[in-house]
Amino acid sequence: MSIWGIIIGGTAGFALGGPIGGLLGAVAGHAVEKRLVPHGDDPDTTKRVAFTVAVIALSAKMAKADGIVTRNEIAAFRDRVHIPASEVKQVGKFWDLARQTPTGFEDYARQVSRLFAPRAPVLEQLIDLLFHIAKSDGDITAPEQDYLQTVAMIFGFTENDFERLLAIHRSSGPSAYEVLGVPRDIDDAALTRHWKQLARTHHPDTLIGEGMPEEFVAAANDRLADINAAYDALARQRGL
Repeated sequence: MSIWGIIIGGTAGFALGGPIGGLLGAVAGHAVEKRLVPHGDDPDTTKRVAFTVAVIALSAKMAKADGIVTRNEIAAFRDRVHIPASEVKQVGKFWDLARQTPTGFEDYARQVSRLFAPRAPVLEQLIDLLFHIAKSDGDITAPEQDYLQTVAMIFGFTENDFERLLAIHRSSGPSAYEVLGVPRDIDDAALTRHWKQLARTHHPDTLIGEGMPEEFVAAANDRLADINAAYDALARQRGL
């Protein structure tokens, strides 16, 4: 069953509790504590559900961080996440409900962060999706940047990590070194080792194994393509 069928179909379970469980309960239209379903104790499904709900909740909350919600932001979400035509309307309602909930975005970020290691690649993929949505209607605004930095800090990323992620998504475009997160004076052997490690950790299969649903593969493929393209550009420059 797709992640949308699990969530919207009411079979996600609420073993998660907290704001994510509360949002799931609101979507399903019943009390969280009274819902008993087969997936509640499956740790893999729990991670997939938490990741998906966190993406929806955090992107919906961020979409109004600067006081403006545009259709471009919603379209950007659909551009990176596979949603079957039959589920688009329900996911849209989920997005709107998440935007309106009184729960702060920090609570959603903290809950999903506890399911993964600090600075985990799967959390970086989540942040990457939020950046993509933030810049969909132009440059990333100051409120959006503050929002993204707060989420990144909750996920365990450092200020240097955030500056690297911000550079990747700025309108002028990042350098190949910024995409790979390496200094310009890195030697050839270290550059190649770093690229191979980065490609492994950000490969869609690796991310799926860590808890990213298959519906997010398109976004992961885009990130991996950027990583490989950056290395290829530097390899050509250096004659590797």
